[in-house]
Amino acid sequence: MASLWRAATGQAEQPNNYDGVEYWANPERTGWLTKQGEYIKTWRRRWFVLKQGKLFWFKDSTVTRVSKPRGVIPVATCLTVKGAEDILNRQYAFELSTRSDTMYFIADSEKEKEDWINSIGRSIVQHSRSVTDSEIVDYDSKRKKKKKSQNHKITKFQFAKPLKQPNILNLKTEES
Repeated sequence: MASLWRAATGQAEQPNNYDGVEYWANPERTGWLTKQGEYIKTWRRRWFVLKQGKLFWFKDSTVTRVSKPRGVIPVATCLTVKGAEDILNRQYAFELSTRSDTMYFIADSEKEKEDWINSIGRSIVQHSRSVTDSEIVDYDSKRKKKKKSQNHKITKFQFAKPLKQPNILNLKTEES
């Protein structure tokens, strides 16, 4: 159906964006989520695999070397992951947002939702383009050294659970 949509709208088939990630072997997280379609906004149950900063989804849970993902989201492009029950009016819903798009998902339980939010949140921080191993600075240390850079660095993240509000990944930045 997606290829029909691309043909009808004149969009070319997008090349795979797997960057050599072996999504079939030792994933960081897997499980069933219900996802809203990109073009036709129906809800479909899909098998998700999170590995090396990419969130893949498949039609069924048997993922092998020859399986072709139905889609992939590079989490480095994501800005937030948070609960979305109040937006969708559906239990166990959460959203994943980039600068240009917001995708909605529904987990099977509150625990599954929290686990996905935590896993995706960690992956966003780990694969953020603004942080590399050589740039990590211990801001709690008394021996802080200021670098002469105009980049923003993520200094810490926390998962907040305010009363009667969805969990939100808070990324705190500090200018160097």
